[in-house]
Parts: sequence; structure tokens; C-alpha cells
Amino acid sequence: MGSIIQKQVSNNSAYEDLREASFQNLRGRYMEVRKQTEYLCEPLEIEDYLIQTMANVSPTKWHLAHTSWFFETFILSNFIKDYKSYHPKFAYLFNSYYVQAGERHCRPKRGLISRPTVREVYEYRHYIDEQMSTLLEYPRINDLTRLYEVTEIGLNHEQQHQELMITDIKHVFSMNPMYPAYRQREVKLSSDIPVLHWVDFDGGLMKTGHDSDGFCFDNELPRHNTYIHSFQLANRLITNAEYLEFMKDGGYERPEIWLSDGWNIVESQNWNSPYYWEKRDDEWWMITLQGPRKINPAEPVCHISHYEADAFARWSNARLATEAEWEIASQYVPIEGNLVESENYHPVPLADQGDSKTLCQMHGDVWEWTQSAYLPYPGYHPLPGALGEYNGKFMANQIVLKGGSCATPKSHIRKSYRNFFHPDTRWQFTGIRLARDI
Repeated sequence: MGSIIQKQVSNNSAYEDLREASFQNLRGRYMEVRKQTEYLCEPLEIEDYLIQTMANVSPTKWHLAHTSWFFETFILSNFIKDYKSYHPKFAYLFNSYYVQAGERHCRPKRGLISRPTVREVYEYRHYIDEQMSTLLEYPRINDLTRLYEVTEIGLNHEQQHQELMITDIKHVFSMNPMYPAYRQREVKLSSDIPVLHWVDFDGGLMKTGHDSDGFCFDNELPRHNTYIHSFQLANRLITNAEYLEFMKDGGYERPEIWLSDGWNIVESQNWNSPYYWEKRDDEWWMITLQGPRKINPAEPVCHISHYEADAFARWSNARLATEAEWEIASQYVPIEGNLVESENYHPVPLADQGDSKTLCQMHGDVWEWTQSAYLPYPGYHPLPGALGEYNGKFMANQIVLKGGSCATPKSHIRKSYRNFFHPDTRWQFTGIRLARDI
């Protein structure tokens, strides 16, 4: 994004106008993203902010503070002379995994910290917002490009935590036998399952990776050549009804269709259905952010691990797409869909399938597992310093997911975006799209 303010202009006055406009736009986006985080907290009661139900889940209060810590640590402390920290202990409590940024509180014990209070965390956020607003409105520093770039990273980092807040509070609510609802939405059950069609794509030497002047994370770079064989991609996501057929056919009882690690987990953890599913009087129900309800057959199946997605694909005589195949297939698909702005907070049935060659549900609803390991692209270099720990150090034992989910902000997702999780992850909105060789 630094190129926006480095663009060559005919005179100094024009450059100053361009710089001021760029930072005014950035300041407006900063306030918009920060307000959205607090909007997502509006349905919560104070007690909801504090709970941590497993190591991968963080309390909402922690998310609110950690995203503020990011701006304080990587921007305010570096760009404001004699900057005064809001509280000297917050750097310890609200660091996550940035080893170079200092000592950190133990991740699985975040839910044991009752102080600072929720009120104090909001006061911390507003203090950071005042400092950032002033800095972005009148940026009188030498390295404007660096300020712009790190602020963009911070905003995209906060949008990631907006998504985590939604998925984490769902896990918190699922542990409560009263099954509270986050936001009530009218749900129409449907059994109308659209026909699955296959869309053909030619192989060849293709370019993948980030390809524009807009923001991206370092793991999306550099753009590079990838050879792809001809393939087919399913025109839509797999539904609950189709996954139920897999279950009825003994999908969780047939080791021959499972990866070895996946089968070990099926046996050791007694998996027999997607996460958040439960049997009630011989009917399958699911926990949602609107509370528990019967399975909707036409909805995309979600809260599926990579192991389950892979087993379903083998059972279907298909496979999962590679990361590069998904990216090539999506290049002409507009970024539209059931994203967080729809406020469904759950996958929805496909409303309009279009013709048989139209790819549907490529963005939103569920993150789509690929078969690709999360590894660096050829020529990849992480960012310098502690920010280089953001993506690069996780490039082992994780799988790439594409497309965003019903909890992803629209302005956050890109075709080159690389989400990544361990293959047994199920608490995120993750699902299945099939691929085949030609």
C-alpha cells in the first residue's frame, strides 16, 4: 500500500495533497474496522466476555485488548516519540505469540484473568483509538510508507480477530446447557438440494499468488508460476444432506477412506458426525449462534476437519482441490456471498445456482479445505522483525483453506488469501468442495 503515497506527482503541493488524502482514507477505515469489532460485541453480556472453553478459544475481552495491543506495540510505540503506554502490564497479558515483542501470558490460561475488567479494556481501546486517530490525521514522520503499511496489517489483523470472536463465542455458548443465542435470525428449512455439476478447467503454466497493488499478507507473495493439470471443480459446496448420506453409509466406520492420522482421531475421540451436531430422538440437531435447531438438509455442511473433508471426498470418488486449482478457478468469480455483513453467522442454502458452469458459494458460508500443505511460495521472505512471526513460523503441519466464511468480513477476503489450520480443526466454519482429475 505504500505505493499509494509514493506515486510520482508534478509538484510538492500535489504530493502533500495526495499524502493527506491517503491518510484521511486510512484513518476513516481504521475507525470503521474498530467500530465493527465493538458492534460484534453488542449482543454479549459482561459474563460472556470472560470465558475460555479450550486452548484454541480466547475470551472476547482478550480479543478486544490484543487487537489494541497490536497498534500500541507496532505503531504507537515506534512512531510517537516518548509514547506513554496505557498500562505496563498489558504488553505481557495481551501479546499472543510474538516472541520478539516480549514475554507473554500462557495462552490456555487467558480465561483465568478477571482483571483488567471489561470496562477497563474498552477504556484501553478508546485510548489507543485517540492516539491512532491523531497520528493518522497529522502524520509528521519520515517513514510514511512504513506507517501506512503497518496500519494496514493491523486493520487486517483486527478483522481476523473479528472472525475469531464469532467462532470463539459460538464455542463458549455451545458449552452452556441453556444454549444461549448470539443473534436471532429467521431460518427457513429447505430440502431442495441443487444438482451438483462439474466445471472443467484447462491445465498449464499459471500465475498464482497476490496480483494487485492492494493489501496482502506476506504469505501471499511472491506471485509465481505454478503448473496445473486439467481438473474439474464442483460448482457448489457439499450440503448437510449429502454428508448425512456419507454418515449413513458408514463413513465414520470405514478406515479405508481415511488418512491414517484422521482414523486415529476418529477412534480416539469417537467422532461420528460434524462438530456441533448431536442426536435427539433419532434426529440430528446442530448448535448454531441462533441456538440449537434441526439440521437443514440444504445448508452447506460445516465444522468439518480436513480429515473428514478428505474422507468424504474419497467416499465420493473425488478429491479436494489444491490451493492453486481453487485460486485459478476463482479468478473470474466476484467476491460476493454469505459473509459476515449478511449477519447470518451460519452457512445458508444456495439460492440461485445459475447455469451448470457457474461456480457458486466460492466466497463466504464456509472456509474450503484444500489438499495443499501450508508452505512458503518460491522466493518467500517474511517481514522483518516481530511482524515476520505473523505467518511464516506456522508453515508446518497445517493445511490451506480458501474462500472465507459466514464470519469473514467482505473487505478482508481475497482470492489469494491463505487461511491455515491444523487438519483436525473443527471449531471454525469449515466445509467441503470437491475436485476431480480430468
